[in-house]
Amino acid sequence: MDSETKDPCLRAIRVTRVSLIDELEERIDSLLDVLVSGGVFGRDDREEVLCGGGPRARVRKVLDILECKGEQAAETFLSVCRQHQCHARDEDHFREKSQDRSPSSEYKSAMQKHKQVLRRRTESMLYYNTRHGEKIPFCEHYVKLLLINGHQGIDIKRHEVLAFGQKRLSLQQKSTEHRQITPAELFSGANGGRPIKRLLVSGVAGIGKTILVQKMLLDFGNNSSHLAFDFIIHMTFRDLNLINKATNLKELVLRKNRHLAKELDNILANDDRLLIILDGFDEFRQYRSCDVDVFVCEPDEDGEVVEVFASLMLGELLPNASVMLTSRPAAVSHIPVGCVDRYVLIAGFSMTEVQEFFQRYFQDRTVAENMFAAVAANELMLTLCYIPAFCLIICCILKETQDLGKDSPRTMTDIYVQYLVALLRSHTQDRAKPPCGDQGAGPFLQVSDIVLKLGQLAFLKLMDHQTLFYGSDQDVAVLEGCGLASAFLEKTVAQEPGCTEDVYSFAHLTVQEFFAALYCAVTDQQFPHASQHGDGNKGHLDLFYRFLSGILSERNTQLLSRQVGLSCKSDKVETYRRWMIANLRSQCEDGSHILNSLHCLFEQQDPSLARAVQPETLRLNVSDEALSPMDYNAVKYFLDVAEGTISELDLTGTDISSEVLRDLQPHLQKCERLWVGENSLDMDTIRVIADVLLLSGSMTYLGIGWADVGDEELLVLSDAIRKKKILKELWMEGNRVSSKGLQSLSDLTPHPLLKVVAIWNDVSDGEAALAGCQGESFTVNFSDDGVWEEWGKWVLSRCEVSSDEKLGTVLGKVCNISSHCLEACWAKTFYAQLGELVKKRIEQCTEDEVRRKLEKFQDILSS
Repeated sequence: MDSETKDPCLRAIRVTRVSLIDELEERIDSLLDVLVSGGVFGRDDREEVLCGGGPRARVRKVLDILECKGEQAAETFLSVCRQHQCHARDEDHFREKSQDRSPSSEYKSAMQKHKQVLRRRTESMLYYNTRHGEKIPFCEHYVKLLLINGHQGIDIKRHEVLAFGQKRLSLQQKSTEHRQITPAELFSGANGGRPIKRLLVSGVAGIGKTILVQKMLLDFGNNSSHLAFDFIIHMTFRDLNLINKATNLKELVLRKNRHLAKELDNILANDDRLLIILDGFDEFRQYRSCDVDVFVCEPDEDGEVVEVFASLMLGELLPNASVMLTSRPAAVSHIPVGCVDRYVLIAGFSMTEVQEFFQRYFQDRTVAENMFAAVAANELMLTLCYIPAFCLIICCILKETQDLGKDSPRTMTDIYVQYLVALLRSHTQDRAKPPCGDQGAGPFLQVSDIVLKLGQLAFLKLMDHQTLFYGSDQDVAVLEGCGLASAFLEKTVAQEPGCTEDVYSFAHLTVQEFFAALYCAVTDQQFPHASQHGDGNKGHLDLFYRFLSGILSERNTQLLSRQVGLSCKSDKVETYRRWMIANLRSQCEDGSHILNSLHCLFEQQDPSLARAVQPETLRLNVSDEALSPMDYNAVKYFLDVAEGTISELDLTGTDISSEVLRDLQPHLQKCERLWVGENSLDMDTIRVIADVLLLSGSMTYLGIGWADVGDEELLVLSDAIRKKKILKELWMEGNRVSSKGLQSLSDLTPHPLLKVVAIWNDVSDGEAALAGCQGESFTVNFSDDGVWEEWGKWVLSRCEVSSDEKLGTVLGKVCNISSHCLEACWAKTFYAQLGELVKKRIEQCTEDEVRRKLEKFQDILSS
């Protein structure tokens, strides 16, 4: 009998843990008294619970202690809870009656005043390049955003903006799984269920999180939001970052809402009618430190900002209030999971919404349609338009150029270079021209000098992982009062009693990365250390290096020199080209992750550079990341000019589709080893692989593990293998193949197939034997140590060339092997070697979050 059947009460507590915390927080003290008097808890237990912080923390501690005390204690606890529920219903009835009282006239007056303030603050939309007198009514340019209820996995090891772009189409395709919702539905429970109290809205940089907040505030101010709240309090983490002393919730609210001072106590007392919006959690200086041990429980109780925030999210402070939190995906993991009632992803624009944005931006239907048609013909530009911030950038470029002829942007850098030139032209009222003598040099040099200062600020802060800069910084102070700098920098005036402080950030994260790369390219600044390149350090510098490569290309160096007056030194260009060739050659030969280097090559748009790589062995590893059309373009660009056989192409876990494989088919036919496992390989995809097997004269290894392959798909592959007779090894572990499917390979061993690995499928040793699939060629369980030893060597080699972040992904897969194979000699050797590798990486790792993950795996490997 398993533990769940044997201990039903303990299991019930585990299953209902979250709801129990919500139900018992208001009566935990009386419940604790009953548990002590009944002998379930001792006095030491009571003391331990009372030291646990606020009411919700005490409930959690009670549940933890019950886990240790066993089934009988759990049964008594549930019995006591049922008695308390009856009492709770009476209390709720009384509370409902008391809440029926009408609000006072002062309370109603404060409501109206607050709505007027919110309406005034949010009625205009300011674009990155808006100048004085160019206020744009929000309602004229706002385009609705696609909100998706539920998680859509975004791999934090990639740059957020690019990681999202690759998911945009799949979000549309999976609309049946993730229900689209409107802002008015954000706090409504599913199917009329329990209302949502803690809402997390996530989305990558530029996707519209702050615009969504502005829309909600404006609608509320106009009485058109359909949200059942009396008050909405809006705070940003940019402002909260400026507070370096103990504070309380009342002080935080009044910082920008002094008009609520007289009624604030009543507002907070009616917290079930209050919504607090906290915008930009990823910008919070202390976002990694939200797992606090100290809570504040009253609005006027002082604490550190992070303690006030954590108490609010966990329900220790204003438990009946609704809280909406916005954040980029990379910071979401630092939000306590148990406190979030609903997770909503902003998916940006659909195709229709992109067209609507063009209509609203250009204000002329014919011009808008022509511009959109030109963008639709450019795959790169159209992909970027799914992200609202990029859509705006491209519209800005089009408005300035009014032409997409041969000078149409081909790469991401092209877009940003033209964006820079467009804004410079817009804000200087004239195209920058090379100086002609001393008379023309002044204003031209002033523009280039400002661009350099912006670049220096961007570079220094990017190297320190900073996206917010304060007016007290010397690098910011030199730009004070410069109108041109405001085209690229946003400023927030944070108010303190008796003083104000300016907080700056680039209009978009990618704009900062672009300026940082521009500064590095046109000055004597050395390139950041090579160990930070590519996918190391969680991809922190991925886009920086792509921009750097594009800026150092011939076409963009000429454009920047002509339009901005900034020149790249020829020796620096040549040094970078030599480094790129050597780096690509090394990555091709050792099989390390190469995707970002391929993007850098793509940004150059120089086929001779790709041909110069000429590795002795061509191994392309782009695994463990869902690849976007932009990613495939970069891979295909390199393969189009690469010559000879491809020794290995690793597409494991890339969310590959049949369409993409068909497009890559000419290159796949040149592969000796092809790995496409950990993808969902449907029949269409399998048929493409079968065609590759039929046409290839070199493929001898194929990996399709963990790819949802069944008997029908395997039959298609076996027919292709039978006709061509050159494949030597087939790895298909972790699928749903039965003895019937396996039997289709019985006549293919030992020639041409020397090895078939079919572990973790729907077939046993006995069934395999009956199907004629036995002997040295077939492996269906853990009995063949030789095969496992070879598998371990392959995994170890993959770990050795992976970044720290990718190593964590691989470890998550290989540290979960069934325990009955761990006593084998190969396993002991494999895990010992893996442990040594992890130990070395921990010693060298500079990223705290990644190091903590590696340390967890180290504990597993050493246990």
